[in-house]
Amino acid sequence: MGQRSAILFMPDDIALTNERTPLMLQSVWFCPVLTWTCAELTKQGIERLFIVSDKNAHDLMRPYVPEAAVFIDGAKHAEELLRLLDGEDGDVTVLNGVVLPVGVFSGGAVYSARAEAVRKVLAEHGAFAAFPEGAEILQGFLPVGDEEELRAAQPMCRQKILQKHLDAGVAILDTNNCYIDPRVEIGAGTTLLPGTILRGNTVIGENCVIGPNTMLTDCAVGHDTEVNASQATESRIGSHTNVGPFAYLRPNSVVGDRVKVGDFVEVKNSVIGNGTKISHLTYVGDSDVGERVNFGCGTVTSNYDGFQKYRCTIGDDVFIGCNTNLVAPVALGNGSYTAAGSTITRDVPADALGVARERQTNKEGWAAKNREWKAKKK
Repeated sequence: MGQRSAILFMPDDIALTNERTPLMLQSVWFCPVLTWTCAELTKQGIERLFIVSDKNAHDLMRPYVPEAAVFIDGAKHAEELLRLLDGEDGDVTVLNGVVLPVGVFSGGAVYSARAEAVRKVLAEHGAFAAFPEGAEILQGFLPVGDEEELRAAQPMCRQKILQKHLDAGVAILDTNNCYIDPRVEIGAGTTLLPGTILRGNTVIGENCVIGPNTMLTDCAVGHDTEVNASQATESRIGSHTNVGPFAYLRPNSVVGDRVKVGDFVEVKNSVIGNGTKISHLTYVGDSDVGERVNFGCGTVTSNYDGFQKYRCTIGDDVFIGCNTNLVAPVALGNGSYTAAGSTITRDVPADALGVARERQTNKEGWAAKNREWKAKKK
């Protein structure tokens, strides 16, 4: 039978106060050790995670592990584990202390044994006071005992992470200048340029180009997309899309396929439809944007009145003239236009032109008189 359950024994320092972060919750390349360990165990087919620690630390650890993980009071772990493992007929993986899943020999800190043998040790000793009969030491883990050892292990962890992606067909032009969270997934054929930082549960599709000087945190990126010298957080970017240079996608942004988000563009809490172009110097916040929309340079969605934020709704095939201010809440119908320099405060119907600017007046001779006046002032 395969390994279906894992028992993780946390060290005593897990119950420390906020004055110091427990070792298991410290980060390796942006990822807490406990989170990384649980993720790797899950990938290996572990279905149930039992975390044994001081009960005062349970709430501290919950955000770092899968929701289904079961926490067990270290003072009563034998009794509780016997109940939870009752009827288990597979293998059980046991992890003692802080370990890094980096593919090296564990030295006995991690082993696997039949559930029956594990229950026998717990019943006879009231704790894991001995190796279960037939226990097999597992490779693929590195135990660390303190912060110094954790720091010393970071370069090796980084190399293991990079090598995993290289082996999967990812091109990393300069391995000394790319930094990847162990949770990140990258499709084959994607190229990472120098200065790329990938964090959290970021997933990147195939044949993308990421970088240079780009940071993505908890983002999903489709296939054949380029993100150049930009930052994005908690956002989704479609396929065949170009982002940057110098673009900023803030949380809860969804950018569609074949979209252009150009230089000095900021998108926040908005949906950008397929084929839309936001080429430069534009802010799109709290907006629902349709397909094939063209944003002129300097467009601003004015979504905040000092007390509350409102949304803009922009239909398909809309053309927004340069330096347009959209004062939310406002809607632009399908196929509508706004004249350059307009401040739009009312809805624009479909296929209409919205003009909201004073008609131009030329004052003949004014400039000459102004220069004469200034000369006399000197």
